[in-house]
Amino acid sequence: MGHDPFQARYSGAGSGGRPVRIYLSAPDVGELEERYVVRAMRSGWIAPLGPDVDAFEEEVAARIGRAYAVALSSGTAALHLGLLSLRARPGTVVVTSTLTFAATVNAIMYTGATPYLVDCDPNTGNMDPALLQEVLAGLASRGENVAAIVPVDLLGKAADCERIGEIAEDWGIPVLVDAAESLGAASRGRPAGSRGDLAIFSFNGNKIMTTSGGGMLLTDDPEIAQHVRYLATQARQPVAHYEHEDIGFNYRMSNLLAALGRAQLSRLDAMIQRRREIRALYRESFAEVPGVAFFGGDDDEEDNFWLTSILVDPAVAGWGARDLLAWLERADIESRPLWKPMHAQPVFAGVPATLNGSADYLFQHGLTLPSGSGLTDEQVGFITSAIGEFLALQPAGALP
Repeated sequence: MGHDPFQARYSGAGSGGRPVRIYLSAPDVGELEERYVVRAMRSGWIAPLGPDVDAFEEEVAARIGRAYAVALSSGTAALHLGLLSLRARPGTVVVTSTLTFAATVNAIMYTGATPYLVDCDPNTGNMDPALLQEVLAGLASRGENVAAIVPVDLLGKAADCERIGEIAEDWGIPVLVDAAESLGAASRGRPAGSRGDLAIFSFNGNKIMTTSGGGMLLTDDPEIAQHVRYLATQARQPVAHYEHEDIGFNYRMSNLLAALGRAQLSRLDAMIQRRREIRALYRESFAEVPGVAFFGGDDDEEDNFWLTSILVDPAVAGWGARDLLAWLERADIESRPLWKPMHAQPVFAGVPATLNGSADYLFQHGLTLPSGSGLTDEQVGFITSAIGEFLALQPAGALP
């Protein structure tokens, strides 16, 4: 690989002629978001909570078809309070996906419950319902108290929460859907986040839409919604002085960030469409390349296209996912392997798990490409050109 991709760098350079790094999923914000935030500032509602928080909750709940939404400081906070509301605590087990970001399991650990990791469907990366059934049967045979099941929607593709919900109902176990990555996606015609006893979204800076930092919990249960609001505001009792009977948390979203979220929500469909277009261009780039498949398969009509990832079989392609990652990095293009499974994380060594090898395979052979809706045509063209240069330099026998 003697060719230097920097020599073909696109013209949008930063100060001093330095190339502008292309990120995986940078925030897509502009004048509309600025207007919403300035309006919130001028309203005087600078301190946490306010009319934009109320409106943001109502707008998200209406879009998803939920009765209640609670805006919080992060998706992790939403997971934590949701689990506490389902009585996850020491002596209980919470079953979740091994192929996820660490926040999912961290939140379980915060409650003192024991996580139990379940491997995934190799096609979607989402929790394997058949494996879940096997795990629940084993836990029941040992007399374990399972507080909740937490399936994860991976990279914008909703898990099979209809089937998971049926299994959970048979065992009498509540479901908290970690939909942090799937706002705007759907499954069998229903919006992501609309299934399960609870669901959460994340509005972190790299998500499909952002409030800088933030998250939201959704439910149809008024008691759970009230309890989460109570815990998120330091568990303060409704009296004139500060009185507390429970340990609370400073987990509420600020009014300013909610204003940003309202602007982003109004643009969500357009941002999803842009990410859809970017995926289509990547599909063209790899259409004739043997050994390369798109993570999640060809059926992505109901995805939100948050991140586009490919899977590379080096025995067929003649190169591996990490080879392309290194090439793109030389061109200052960010790419990333799929999530390293939680059972392989040092911090969770010893956590019980039932595995089939799928998550390990996806981590080893998967690569996520820049997918942000703010990417310009010029930037996308530079990425696809860099990919084309990489493919052209591979051994002659590896390509048709």
